[in-house]
Amino acid sequence: MATDRDTEGTESITSDDLQLQKLGYKPTLHRSWHFVESFAASFAALDFINGVRAVFFLGIYAGGPAAMWSSYVITCIFMWMTAAVLAEICSALPVSGSIYTWAAESAGPKYARFFGFIVAFWSSAAWSTFAASNCQTTANYIVSQLAVWEIDFPGGIDNDNVKWRALIWAVSEGLLILSIAMNYLHPKWFSWIFRFSVAWALFDFLLMVIWLPIGVSRSYGFRSASDVFTQTYNGTGASDGWNWILSFYVASGTLVGFDASGHIAEETKNASVTSARGIFWSAIATGTLGFLTTILFLFCTPDFDTLFALGAPQPFVQIFALAFGPGGSIFATIVATVGLILNTTCAIVASSRLIFAIARDGVFPGSHWLGQVNEVGQPMNAVTFIFVFAALLLCTILPSNVAFTSLVSAAGIPTVAAYGLIAALRLFMTPNDFKTSKFSLGRWAKPFYVCAIIFNGIVFATNCSPFFFPVTDTSEINYSPIIMAAITVLALMAWWFTPADKWYSRSQAVQLFEGADGDDITVKDNRAN
Repeated sequence: MATDRDTEGTESITSDDLQLQKLGYKPTLHRSWHFVESFAASFAALDFINGVRAVFFLGIYAGGPAAMWSSYVITCIFMWMTAAVLAEICSALPVSGSIYTWAAESAGPKYARFFGFIVAFWSSAAWSTFAASNCQTTANYIVSQLAVWEIDFPGGIDNDNVKWRALIWAVSEGLLILSIAMNYLHPKWFSWIFRFSVAWALFDFLLMVIWLPIGVSRSYGFRSASDVFTQTYNGTGASDGWNWILSFYVASGTLVGFDASGHIAEETKNASVTSARGIFWSAIATGTLGFLTTILFLFCTPDFDTLFALGAPQPFVQIFALAFGPGGSIFATIVATVGLILNTTCAIVASSRLIFAIARDGVFPGSHWLGQVNEVGQPMNAVTFIFVFAALLLCTILPSNVAFTSLVSAAGIPTVAAYGLIAALRLFMTPNDFKTSKFSLGRWAKPFYVCAIIFNGIVFATNCSPFFFPVTDTSEINYSPIIMAAITVLALMAWWFTPADKWYSRSQAVQLFEGADGDDITVKDNRAN
């Protein structure tokens, strides 16, 4: 008897599977998701409203309101171009763990293996650390209610207090378990998680659009249009010029991660079209809604003196209390917390598919186990790996919060570097290739490549820079470039010591390249499990 997986969308599945086989992979993952799930994979992973909340206070320091909204507009334009660049190559190479494959093949077969190793290490480090980092962020929302209700905590609400760190750790681990558990759901059930995540983010947004202005009008009052659109501030201690440039670090924080749609390409029907559209339109939606959220918050937050006096781990919870009262802040905090849990859950989908794809190609220790799928075509072993990795990473909170924040500090920078690198390789190495793409940029391709290189280079520089000047102690050091350098060294060592026929051999790179370029080749399954 045929199953739903066998009968649903047979024509699309057959077409997708033939394309995958032409690229050298045997179809093993379920393929039951559509555009809604592809869009949601990136949209929920980006989580525009909680993303803006997370970086809002840094934005005030780096240039003030005028820099925040103007840099956000610029960031949207250039990140949309970057999304288009990735969508173009995703359409030609719709495979799991896409981003390292895109980088490898953008370099051409001769250099594919080298760049494949680099970006595989970059992207796996970035996506794997995100789950732990986001669980801590979510925990901060929950425990910030202690500050709202002025509840005394033994030893005080301070990261130097080991009892406080233990509380943060315990809550974070519990949240991680919840997000991981949802990733074990059947694909048809998880489809509803994707849909609910999008709906919840929009609900949170509409709640803020309607309720926050009402609360502000009844409490501390709105900021003036002059404050929002012209007021500047230098809270970083950097020169005025660099202080303004640092605002791009803030703005880009909500627009890095739209490659998630590509990571689930092998589970998406009509992937060469659907996954590319998922990347592009999730970036458009996130940028547009993120900008509107930024403007809303700029009008609805208190004056600088009040803002800088807020002392909760997540100051927005205290803003909720000022606008809605302590009771109302509980509901707003619950809404934000649920959104962040869904954000983590959907990000784990992308990160586990990335780990699965790299393992399938045989580079990790234990690759055979990591590259296996269950009876319904899900890489559950890769999900378990993400759980163990994130849980262990969260344990570093216990001895030192600085240790944890240092280790997760490079969560965004490798992805930004990969975006810029792919654009550079497309411009200089393979400008006229990947003819099978159904999201061709045509005459706009090279201008988009150049813009993506320049802008992601600027964002990369802001991610490497200290945020506060002068740097006087270890707490003010930006560890991102140090972690990034260590990851790159590990990648180079793996590339050097791994036999050429073990992972991403020349013949494999050629098959992928020719398959994406539309050349007629013999279908091989030499990388199938």
